[in-house]
Amino acid sequence: MNIEEYKRSHIFGMDYGTSMFKYGPITLGEYPEIVENRGYFIDRKSIVYRLMGVDRDIVVGEELPTYLESKEDLSKLIYPMKNGVVERGDGRAWRVVEEITRYGLQNFPLPEDEMGYFLVASISAVSPRYMYERIFDIFRKIEGGWIHSATIIPQPLAVAISHKIPTCTVIESGHGNTQICPISRYPIRGAIFALNRGGSDANSLMAEILKDAGYGDLAQEENLVRRVKEEVGLIPRNLDEAIEFAKGNPEKVRAEVKIPDTRIRIVLEEEAWTRFLPGEYIFNPNHEIFESYFRRGMSRPRNLRIGNVTFEGMKSLGDAVAESIERCPVEIQPNLYKNILLSGGNFSWKAPEGLKPYAVDAVEKMSIQLSEFGIEGIQVFMSSSPQFSVWRGCVLYGYAVPADYEWSWEIMEGWMKIGT
Repeated sequence: MNIEEYKRSHIFGMDYGTSMFKYGPITLGEYPEIVENRGYFIDRKSIVYRLMGVDRDIVVGEELPTYLESKEDLSKLIYPMKNGVVERGDGRAWRVVEEITRYGLQNFPLPEDEMGYFLVASISAVSPRYMYERIFDIFRKIEGGWIHSATIIPQPLAVAISHKIPTCTVIESGHGNTQICPISRYPIRGAIFALNRGGSDANSLMAEILKDAGYGDLAQEENLVRRVKEEVGLIPRNLDEAIEFAKGNPEKVRAEVKIPDTRIRIVLEEEAWTRFLPGEYIFNPNHEIFESYFRRGMSRPRNLRIGNVTFEGMKSLGDAVAESIERCPVEIQPNLYKNILLSGGNFSWKAPEGLKPYAVDAVEKMSIQLSEFGIEGIQVFMSSSPQFSVWRGCVLYGYAVPADYEWSWEIMEGWMKIGT
């Protein structure tokens, strides 16, 4: 078997999402493995850990929940890419990135006579160069010959590759932020727009809703809050009309969430109209109804400067998309509006059949926002698999790029040799 044939059967994709880490070899087919992109630092001062056979100071992956301690002690739980970018000097975050990379590879052992994987990693489109350098360094540190060669690509490019659309606008929205990236064969870097708003912001609002509904003790647990948001949250066609309908017909929007294998049961009845708030918040946090939550202490999405990129907090998603596309040459703008591709777990909102006049999915909401500008020919599509399209793009990219195409720091593509 020559090196090109070997490479094609040994592609390994890794998507470092802001909330979830998707990973696995090409042999998995359509769906990768998935765990939360987080790490928990163990306080090993207690002798109990030694008695229980714990000989490490950080835990990642599926067994992490078994190490969690009190609700008040969650500062040791680190999401390294909550904003999509890891600060250069954030040692604990980089340690989590290293451990979760090692965890992903070690779940798919190779025979001793094989040369390692061709690893394709995907990170935020706004990641500065030092993140590429640091991730390559992490790949080199991982012992055991797991990696033959590696490359890193922006997440929106991976989405475009997975759908084989060379000219499009990818909107990738995850836990920590939203990336808007026009693509014409390659990301148009000068047009990339970043919003400091993602699923975690909708979670924060859902936590306030739960407090108002009498579940303040549960509102401290982010995973539970996210689960409730995903089960009951709605995107309104028009927020004012949706609230008026819900307040007048509470029985039609009533919601109940039961957490399996626990006694926890959350019911929204009179407060059920608030189901429409988290979805609206993702698309437009400027509605006056959100001011009451800000006045009570909920953090307003703020502008955030990281490196050379400003993540805007309060701009509506429609405004951000139009501004991003308008940074591109006029000649290609119509094609960018005709191929708007939504990707990421933050776009996986449901529109229940019985609430269709008032609730919409992310595709329709995006179309509604952009149509307000009077632009014709807008077409918005949902990724065929919003959570996994980045990983699939990684695998396709690795399969297509020749094994002898060496990494270039000038154009930021190609294979970096890692193994000996």
